[in-house]
Amino acid sequence: MSRLDGKVALVTGAGSGIGRATALRFGADGAAVMCADLNERGAQDTAARVAEGGGRSAAMRLDVTREEEVQGALRRTVDELGGLHAIMNNAGVGGGFGWDTTIAVNLSGVYYGLVHGAQLLAERGGGAILNTASVAGLVGLVGAQAAADPTAPPAPGAGSYVAAKHGVVGLTRQFALHYARRGVRVNAICPGYIETPMTANLTASEDAARFIASLHPMGRLGQPEEIAAAASFLISDDASFITGIALAVDGGYTAR
Repeated sequence: MSRLDGKVALVTGAGSGIGRATALRFGADGAAVMCADLNERGAQDTAARVAEGGGRSAAMRLDVTREEEVQGALRRTVDELGGLHAIMNNAGVGGGFGWDTTIAVNLSGVYYGLVHGAQLLAERGGGAILNTASVAGLVGLVGAQAAADPTAPPAPGAGSYVAAKHGVVGLTRQFALHYARRGVRVNAICPGYIETPMTANLTASEDAARFIASLHPMGRLGQPEEIAAAASFLISDDASFITGIALAVDGGYTAR
């Protein structure tokens, strides 16, 4: 019997990167997966890959900054896949999109998934929610330029990204407390720098790639599949006594 047999999961931001790897892992571990993404084609491709691996899946376009769309995604998952046991609020953008967009996607989008998802899971007998935060939700970020020159201005977007991810960690703890007695576990996963399309611009040059790798005591960036493995554990019944945590999966980044 696989770890997630019989469960139905909704994964936002499933069209690429960590979201795609996690949807594939959930499917491989036995869950039916609704793959949601602003990029509908990406979501459909992920769903097709889940099905090719023998899993059950569906796909939809979702803009997590629109509260009514998040509510609709939750209902659609139940209608199309026959239930809902886990939600991964994963959709996100880098800080280069400006304050308003970064907060809308990375923080408000998670909030909508929590406020509507936790209530729905509670009404249906319980479940698990996992929010994708970041090491930037636990500590501040230092870019290569700032490391070389302390007088350099902050990297564009760093403040909005750090603020949003710290907010995700706070929301995780708050909702974990509120729903603990109602059978809904709420946790966050805090990746270090992971090799995904989102980080490609940060490692475009050899010097930049070397600097980013050096921030991790293990000396490398992580892989999406490494985040997916931790995510599968946290939504499974193996993690039945775990709620309210922000789990760093970061190659030692936050151990300094």
